[in-house]
Amino acid sequence: MGKQPESESLTVRDNRTGKTYNVPIVNNTVSASAFKSMSAPKKEGERDENDTEKGLRVLDKGFMNTAVIQSEITYIDGDAGVLRYRGYPIEQLALHSSFLETAYLLIYGSLPSKRQLHTFETEVMHHSGAHSDAEDFFRSFRYDAHPMAILTSAFSYLGSYYSEANPSLQGQTLFTKRDPASISNMDKQIYRLIGKATTFAAMAYRVRQGRDFVTPPTGFSYTGAFLYQMDHLGEENYVPNPVLEKALDILFILHADHELNASCTTVLQTGSSLVDPYSAIAAGCASLYGPLHGGANEAVIRMLISIGKPENVPAFIEAVKRREKVLSGFGHRVYKTSDPRSFIVRRTADEVFKVTGKDELLETAMALHDAAMKDEFFIKRKLAPNVDFWSGLIYRAMGFPLDFFPVLFVVPRVVGWIAHWRQMMLQEGGVKIWRPRQVYLGSGKRDYEPVDSRPDAQIAPSPVVHSGITKRTNLASFKGKSKL
Repeated sequence: MGKQPESESLTVRDNRTGKTYNVPIVNNTVSASAFKSMSAPKKEGERDENDTEKGLRVLDKGFMNTAVIQSEITYIDGDAGVLRYRGYPIEQLALHSSFLETAYLLIYGSLPSKRQLHTFETEVMHHSGAHSDAEDFFRSFRYDAHPMAILTSAFSYLGSYYSEANPSLQGQTLFTKRDPASISNMDKQIYRLIGKATTFAAMAYRVRQGRDFVTPPTGFSYTGAFLYQMDHLGEENYVPNPVLEKALDILFILHADHELNASCTTVLQTGSSLVDPYSAIAAGCASLYGPLHGGANEAVIRMLISIGKPENVPAFIEAVKRREKVLSGFGHRVYKTSDPRSFIVRRTADEVFKVTGKDELLETAMALHDAAMKDEFFIKRKLAPNVDFWSGLIYRAMGFPLDFFPVLFVVPRVVGWIAHWRQMMLQEGGVKIWRPRQVYLGSGKRDYEPVDSRPDAQIAPSPVVHSGITKRTNLASFKGKSKL
């Protein structure tokens, strides 16, 4: 593998063969493919499926310590509680920036000039309008459909309108050529995705409320227009409350990106096949839907509701220790001390409560926070409050229904997904489809047996208890009815 200075390489001895390998260390990383050269003869009786003679594989369940891309977008130091977008501390951006300015920073790498920001804001808001056909699409969902199911479908549906954004139709180098026409086309899709994210979210909200849809207004901020589209019922000169508008803008900044979390990784995995960006964003939306990701702040509120009053906190804490209850809103896959976003959200919550009044669950949340922070059980496990612990209380105080919380996560996170997708499309060397390896532990080669000679399989699908028409049909007689 070439001789490397000892301080810049990893020396590996394969005790199976006695061979020594020198693996280069670059930016404190080693290449997983370097281990493919570390092969050994197959041992007697060893399974062929181990592929021992084809080199070592690196097993990392859940990507606990595997880097899959080189990025310049977001830096996180989980031990120190640090989050930076393109080098800027999240605390400074939350204090001084706006969401669309932060979006520009994440996507294009630098804070924009006044002229550039104006152009970007104008284009995003210009592209916030939806095709009139979208009304029929949104109304095709049941009145009680989860808004995340609606939004996920809507992003995929959106891609069907823009053939110029589909590499399957325009050629697979559509977004990877780096020429002015390709970049311009990419930027147009970026405007559309960010602009329509709030519009689609508001439409999903209003279809659940049984209300007519609202055309995106002019002259409003990004979050101001979002609140307008959700809440306007025909009032003259309607303007959303500026405190709520600003709070939502700050929350959007905090949620805009968080490196390669589950949904961002899903977007890149899907995008690596060179599918259109709308399909990739829809895939990320589906990933974020899960309660271990975008549904976490909703889980916090449900937990606090289940606790009820502050005096019930000690019993809940003990139940968590016995693993009878789940503590939501504490701890993080990355942050091992504190989530820097949680402090900003806590301050923002105070401003919102001045306008809305304190949420009835706030005292319970504070009691839980104080008890957990003082308890050795949680201290030892480094379970500090994360951003979801406080953001759910803000959303609840602002009057959003619980199942809309993940939507309020998706809208800003679209920006982060786009930033990483764009970076991957334009990376040196082009795009390689993501294809992880597996460790196969299944059966070796088996010969096919005719169905009449097979015993019952060890695992059988669970039977379904039928009722209604199916139950009556199963009891009926008719030509062609199955005899089994």
